[in-house]
Parts: sequence; C-alpha cells; structure tokens
Amino acid sequence: MRVIRSPRLNPFRYRRREVVRRGLWLACLLLGSWLALAALAQPPGPATALILTLDDSLNPATRDYLERGIAEAERRQAALVVIELDTPGGQFESLRRLAQTILASRVPVVTYVTPSGARAASAGTYLLYASQVAAMTPGTHLGSATPVAAGGDDAEDSPMRRKIVEDAVAMLRGYAEHYGRNAEWAERAVREAANLSAERALELGVVDVVADDLNGLMTQLDGRQVLLASGERRLATADLVQVREPPGWRTQLLSLIATPTIAYGLLLLGFYGLVFELASPGIGLPGVAGGIALLLGLFAFQLLALDVAALALVLLGLALIVGEAFLPSFGVLGLGGIVAFVLGSIMLMDGAHSDLAWPLVGGTALVAGGFLLWAVLRLVAVRRRLPQAGSDEMLGAEALALTDFSAGRGKVQVRGERWQARSGVPIRRGDKLRITRVEGLVVTVEPHHPPPAA
Repeated sequence: MRVIRSPRLNPFRYRRREVVRRGLWLACLLLGSWLALAALAQPPGPATALILTLDDSLNPATRDYLERGIAEAERRQAALVVIELDTPGGQFESLRRLAQTILASRVPVVTYVTPSGARAASAGTYLLYASQVAAMTPGTHLGSATPVAAGGDDAEDSPMRRKIVEDAVAMLRGYAEHYGRNAEWAERAVREAANLSAERALELGVVDVVADDLNGLMTQLDGRQVLLASGERRLATADLVQVREPPGWRTQLLSLIATPTIAYGLLLLGFYGLVFELASPGIGLPGVAGGIALLLGLFAFQLLALDVAALALVLLGLALIVGEAFLPSFGVLGLGGIVAFVLGSIMLMDGAHSDLAWPLVGGTALVAGGFLLWAVLRLVAVRRRLPQAGSDEMLGAEALALTDFSAGRGKVQVRGERWQARSGVPIRRGDKLRITRVEGLVVTVEPHHPPPAA
C-alpha cells in the first residue's frame, strides 16, 4: 500500500505570496490614482460657443431642439450659446416655455437675427427680448408681435382678445425691463404690430448689437457684461471656438408634423378614423391609422407633451404588435404597430442617446416585422388549404356501398356515416365508390378505380 504524504506548509513561502499579492494591489491602486490625477490635471479644452439655428416657425419640435441645445451647452460648460434666427413666428406656448429656458440658462444666450434679409417676426421678437444679448445683422427687421388667436373670437373689442393682448404686453415688457431694453416700443410691437429695422432697433435700445457676421458679433461681445439668473457675467468671446449644432432630421420631421395644416389634418384623420372604426368594427385600418394620427395631432397642438405623446405611441405600437398574434388582420395591426413604435421611439430619442437607441429600435422593429411576415404567410397558407369540413370537403372522398342500388339509389358509408346515395351506373353491395357531388343529404357516387400498382 502506497502512502502519499501531504506537503508541509512552508510559512516563508506563504508570507512571500501574501507580500506579492499585496504589492500588486498597491501597484494597481497607485496606478489608478495616478491616472485619475493626470486626467484632472489636464488643461481644460478651448472655450466654445455653441451655434444653434432657427430658420423655421417656432413649434414643439424646434423648441425641443433649442432647449436640448442649451442643456448641451450647460453640460459642456460652453462660454456662449448663439441662436441664429430667421422666423415668421410660431406657437405662443412654445415661445413661453423656450423663453423660460433662456431666462434660467446658466450659459449666456445670444439671439442673432441673420442673414441679411432675415426677420424676427412675432415670436422672434419675444425671443430677442428674452435673450441675454439681442443682436441683428444689417438688413434684418423685427416686430409684428401681436398675438393671433388660434380660433375663437378674434374681434378687436372682444374680452378674450383683450386678455391675450394684455398678457403678451406684460410678458414682453417684463423681458425688456429685466434687461433694460426699450419697454415702450415693446408694447407698441404688441398693440400696433410695429416693426423696426436693425439700425433703428439699435438706436432705440431694442437690441444690443448690430454686427455684419458672426465673427464681428464675437468681437463686439468681448468684455460685455450680461445678466444671468445666477448674476452678472463678463463675456470673453475673442478666442471662442465656434461649434455648430444644426437641427437634425428628427427635428425636421417633427417640425413637419407640427405644421398647422398637417397638424389639423392629423386631428381630423384621427377623429374620423376612430368614428369609422367604431361604426364598422373589424376593419382595423381606420382605427389603427386614426389612433396614430390622433396622438401625432395632439402633440402638434401641444395638447400632449413630446415625451407623453412619444410614450403613448410606443405603448400603442407594442399593443398592436401583440394584438396581431391574437387577432389576425392580414398585417394591419402589426404594420400599424411597427409604424407607431418607430415614430414614438424617434420622438423619444435625443442627440445624446440616439447612437445607443437606434440599434435597439431597429432590432425591435425587425423582429416585429419578421413575426408579422411569418404570421401573414401562415394565414395565407391556411386560407389556401382545402376545407376540412362541409360538403366541399367530401368531394372525391371514398365511400363503401352498403346495399345494392335499386333504380339508381342506395346507401353508402362515408367515414363511418350512412348516407343516401344515387348513381347513374349499377352498384352492388361492397363496391368501392367515389363521391362526385353532394346535394343536401344525398351524395352522387361512381365506381372508384384505384390506379394500378407499379
């Protein structure tokens, strides 16, 4: 019998291993600390000015783009945000929310009406007054800030009209007095729809700067004192790196949806689609299209916030995709669900998470599309099958004669059932027959001749 002796534990070897292990931990800790200190000790990047563009009407989509741009500038600790403006106006509620964002911004916001020939009409005038710096290019103009009621009584002496105008006057005068600009002309712009050229606006103290181009604007702003929500700040714009963030395709798509004509059409399509579906249930297409259109229309008119409308579309899409599995509709529910899911996902995306979200959205849409294609193909295949019940299914079936046929009539057995039968040829008991016709409870048969064996 062989005896195996266990090795004796060497205390010196154990201590040496422990020392090596602790030394490695200490080296890793020192290396990590050195890397962290090196990152903190790196000199900060060059100061930047984030350039945004508003060359369309102000609506929920463009407001979201500008608000995200200001938030991104705060995250990057940019020195300045410049909004290049050329707008005919826009929705009053979008204007009010964007003005609140600008007033509360930790980064100075410069609204710059450019290029030559551009305008800051209606809502654009309010944005100029709400910004920490109001600037224009020669050959531009601003004004016509009288609010227009979107429906309802718009007569000059109506109480609703007076309330809207007085509210707009108070808001614009508040912006002007906050930054020390011409409040009297601001009131005229609302009450009388007054307009001013860039040069005249500078003379009257409506704007702060008139500059030929962006570089000239930066030169004039250098050393200027501006008022932020956190207090006064002196601008240093001489050596700023200009970083442009133009509106992407997402903003352009949502802005198209928010166009008043399209938004109104979406509401009508949504309403009548749901009414038609309720009047004729089971069709599917009017209800699916109406639900999607209604949510988009409510977003366009700001009755639903962007995030709420997007989440509702995503949930509607998922519900329709699941519903396709239980209520086969030849792909109507599934296709509508994919459209709603993709639209809602696009609305939920922002610039910071689009790279991560696109693979997820695309993968989900592809999986749903593959399931939808499989379901439709299966449904088509089922409908092409021969019926498994009823008179049509009995044609060609085999039968067995139970009696001799007298006067062309007798009885046969078909799949364990007794049937009255008729035949134009003599039939004897035990003959194998084939059914050629079914009339009520009587079948027409003929002798069945199986093919000869090979």
